[in-house]
Amino acid sequence: MEKVASMPIDPTPVARPKNAEPWKQISLSGIVTIVLASTVPLATGLLAMLFGLRFELALLFVFLPVQLVLGVIAGRRFSGKRGQADAILQIFVIFFAMSVVVLLVSVVWSVVERGSAAISWQFITQNNVYISGQTSLEYGGLGHAIIGTLLIVLLSTIVTVPLGIATAVYLTETTGKTRSTVRTLIQALSGLPSVVAGLFIYAMFIASGLTQYVGWAGSLALIPLMLPTVTRVAEESLLLVPQELRNGALALGSSAWKAFWLVTMPAAKSGLITAVLLGVARIIGETAPLLVTTFAANNTNLNLFDGSIATLPTYLYTFIASNFDTAVQRAWGAAFVILILVAILFIAARVLSRKKTAKKAGK
Repeated sequence: MEKVASMPIDPTPVARPKNAEPWKQISLSGIVTIVLASTVPLATGLLAMLFGLRFELALLFVFLPVQLVLGVIAGRRFSGKRGQADAILQIFVIFFAMSVVVLLVSVVWSVVERGSAAISWQFITQNNVYISGQTSLEYGGLGHAIIGTLLIVLLSTIVTVPLGIATAVYLTETTGKTRSTVRTLIQALSGLPSVVAGLFIYAMFIASGLTQYVGWAGSLALIPLMLPTVTRVAEESLLLVPQELRNGALALGSSAWKAFWLVTMPAAKSGLITAVLLGVARIIGETAPLLVTTFAANNTNLNLFDGSIATLPTYLYTFIASNFDTAVQRAWGAAFVILILVAILFIAARVLSRKKTAKKAGK
């Protein structure tokens, strides 16, 4: 058998290709094009505002068209015809993304700035008995509304969480023929207007004379709004559990039910808790269903099954329509409290999801 002659190894490093650093291939004219495409639209928009054009009009009819034209020119300059479409897509994505960010920051800042002025210990703890729209902020508060909101949301959560998780288990762990129908119904519920849910409960229980304005009716109206969020997030959490874990439990002789209860559920625990938190955040600020089912009360009511009960959304709605500055200030304070509660829930959901990701990475 002939021996193959071995080739000597050349220790000289291979030279990098000339286009390995494309950012160094940009000429001076290319840099000028990029600078002009970035600064001219802004300068044109500011100039239009100096001539008296409103900010919104200058943004949409001066800045954006100029940016599109110069972006297309720059894209064609560097990438040919393909760069035109890329430039248009990038401009629209960045423009609308920044518009959403600006609007979100503006809303949050307005609520924090105006609502924090009303926050005090008595505003958090006292109720609204003997308080009118002209009463000083030193008296009265939304303590009764906070309690009412927590009670109504708690009752909705107690009913919705088992139903939502059971639906998610049915969609992920079974092979039933009605799974597509159930999934379609859940998706349809996610688009249900909140006022429709409230009017349905109002027509069925209150307008028919079966009951008066009461807390449990508000909880019942919030259930179809919370159910889609809990079900979809729980379903995704269960689907993320590796199939190997299920197969391993079944291979060791465990029944399908025990494999799910002892393996799948613990593995998806963080995701299921996140589903609950996101569901609560979804309904905690709903106003329309509560306006037509719970009414607005000034006293503290701890009984969901007797009498009207106050909530933060109805408290806000009651005072925001007033002509008095102190009443409007109370409404801003209620909005600030709702914002804090929602922020706490979303932060908790993010923390739990990060812990789940970290555990998977560690394994």
